[in-house]
Amino acid sequence: MAARPDNQWPLWEVFVQPPGGAPFEHAGSVHAVDAESALQNARDAYARRGEAVSIWVVPSAAITASTPEDVGPFFDPGNDKPYRHPQFYSVPRGVRM
Repeated sequence: MAARPDNQWPLWEVFVQPPGGAPFEHAGSVHAVDAESALQNARDAYARRGEAVSIWVVPSAAITASTPEDVGPFFDPGNDKPYRHPQFYSVPRGVRM
């Protein structure tokens, strides 16, 4: 990736996994010329004190997301399938909750 016209390197989103196998969490963003540099910048910015055991960096331009305006048509199909809700399942005897 080359430098952008505004003289800034591409933006990368940083996800870190805390110790103990917890799920990855969005930690922030870094600017970098390539993936390796983004990974090193992310390590320096977000994992200095052992807060992470693994880091993902993703080009911001590669992320596709819904918008708040999509709430109706985008999410409605899931609401018409009530069988997917947990009240339709019983918990087997002996399973702790």
